[in-house]
Amino acid sequence: MLAEKIAIITGAGKGMGEIHAREFAAQHAAVVLTDVDTKNGHRVADEISASGGKAIFVDHDVVDEGSWSNVVAEAERAFGCVNVLVNNAGIFIRDTIENLSVVDFRRLYEVNVTGAFLGCKLVAPSMKRAGGGSIVNVSSVSGIVANMPGMTGYSATKGAIRMLTKAAAVDLWQHGIRVNSIHPGTIRTPLNEDYFSDPEKTRLILGSTLMARPGECSEVSAALIFLASDGSSYMTGSELVVDGGMTAV
Repeated sequence: MLAEKIAIITGAGKGMGEIHAREFAAQHAAVVLTDVDTKNGHRVADEISASGGKAIFVDHDVVDEGSWSNVVAEAERAFGCVNVLVNNAGIFIRDTIENLSVVDFRRLYEVNVTGAFLGCKLVAPSMKRAGGGSIVNVSSVSGIVANMPGMTGYSATKGAIRMLTKAAAVDLWQHGIRVNSIHPGTIRTPLNEDYFSDPEKTRLILGSTLMARPGECSEVSAALIFLASDGSSYMTGSELVVDGGMTAV
C-alpha cells in the first residue's frame, strides 16, 4: 500500500513508534525514523535495513524548529521529497488539575502540540514539492472524551492536536496535502506489557471498552497505513478512532 511513499515517523525509537516504522517498511515505504533516543533509533533503522527495508535514523527534538529542518533535509537527501508524515512523538504526565504543575503542563503542550505544529509547518514545503502528501497526527481517545481522572494536561494537548489537524487540513488541502488525526484507545505496547499481566489493572484501564481487551500496536499501525495511503484519498480534517469501542458508550 505504501510503495514509493517516503515517510517521516517521529518518536520511532521504541514503543508504538517503533512498531509503526517496522509496519510502514513492511509495506515498502522508505522510512525516516526520528527520536531523541539515538541508541534505539539507530537500532530500529539498522534492523529494518538489514531485513531489506529502506530506513534511516535522524536524531530529532520535535520542539526545535532547526531540528525539524534537518530531518527534512536528511529525508530528501536519502530518499527524495517527503509525502507522508506521522507526528507520533509525545509525552504523558498524569496528575489532577490541582496537582499538575505549570511546568509539567507547559512541557506536555510543548512536546505534544508544538511538536506536531512544527511537523505540519516544516514538512509541508517538501510535500508541495512532492505534489502532495498525507500528514497523520497521533492524538488519543483522551482528545475526544475525558473518562479518567488525572488526565487534564494530557487530554488538553490531545484535544488541541485534534483541532490543529482540522485547521491544518483547511490550510493545506489546495496543495494536495491531506491532514488527519488518529485516536488510539488502550493499546498494549512493548513498554507497558507488564502492566497488562495484572487482570485487575487491565480491567480498570479498559474502563468501558466494548471489546474488553487492549488493542495491539499493529492494529493502530494498520489504521495509520490506511491514512498514509492513497486508499484514504477522500479523507482530510477527520479523526479515525481505534479504541475497541471505548468512546461508543
